[in-house]
Amino acid sequence: MRKIRRGDDIVVLTGKDKGKRGSVLRVLDEDRIIVENINMAKKHQKPNPQRNLAGGIIDKEMPLHVSNVGLYNPAKDGPDRVGFKRLEDGRKVRVFKSNGEVVDA
Repeated sequence: MRKIRRGDDIVVLTGKDKGKRGSVLRVLDEDRIIVENINMAKKHQKPNPQRNLAGGIIDKEMPLHVSNVGLYNPAKDGPDRVGFKRLEDGRKVRVFKSNGEVVDA
């Protein structure tokens, strides 16, 4: 079970986009994620008529390391660390470290 999953709202903790909030688009592997409109880079793209891709310079989201982001906690109105807890029915859920609230319902 991962601490950060696709669709989570996160806050960037370090780097050029520090303080920005975004939603996780993809989880690439154990420690890399792609976040919507965060860590943007210019990519020079060749046209490909078979895929209907136009050529030119496009903006593209680049991967971030999970240690540079924190899960957004609405109760705290900021980033928070995540832990795991077993419920009475045996399910394993993610919880915020600061207040112990369950992240997923």
